[in-house]
Amino acid sequence: MLKENAPPARGVMLILSSPSGAGKTTIARRLLEKHPDIQLSISATTRAPRPQEQDGVDYYFVSDDRFQEMIANKELLEYAPVFKNHYGTPLAPVERALNDGQHMLFDIDWQGAQQIKLLMRQDMVSVFILPPSMAVLYDRLKGRQSDNPEVIAYRMSQALEEISHWTEYDYILVNRDIDQSVATIESILTAEKTRRSRQAGLTTFVRDLRMEWETLGG
Repeated sequence: MLKENAPPARGVMLILSSPSGAGKTTIARRLLEKHPDIQLSISATTRAPRPQEQDGVDYYFVSDDRFQEMIANKELLEYAPVFKNHYGTPLAPVERALNDGQHMLFDIDWQGAQQIKLLMRQDMVSVFILPPSMAVLYDRLKGRQSDNPEVIAYRMSQALEEISHWTEYDYILVNRDIDQSVATIESILTAEKTRRSRQAGLTTFVRDLRMEWETLGG
């Protein structure tokens, strides 16, 4: 066991992507509920807050000028326009969390994942979540009862575009059962946390093992 005063292992950036309706948001919510060492990445946005939304909790609400300044100063891990607004991931909170041994969970699409991969590949673990079939995906979207048939048809067409990027991810998960899917991602995170490169203090720990054996007469 590593010494108690050793610096914590650096956290992991856990990226979850999927087509709408594949279960990504439900899986993310379960992980956050079960694991206090996992934080949800909070995006910055130029859109106005909705009722009940809090700055720094739901989003970081910033002006258009401030968002452009963040881009120019390389303060964002990734960013993209969405309709008439912009969304992006501030870098500083992510770095603080990782240095403290906390894990950051990202619920983003393949475009955001590509941008993060260019900047912080060594800290990133990406999982693409697939539906068990397109029929199941359609039934899930229809079962929400929140979208009209035209919107559902659009989401299904977008799903094929999202799925075409599955080869860009480290792990692929077919979400047949939500509990099993959560357990699988927990296993992935456990394995990634034990990578040699993520465990601070290992060199000192192994050196101390050798010194201990020598003091025992080895």
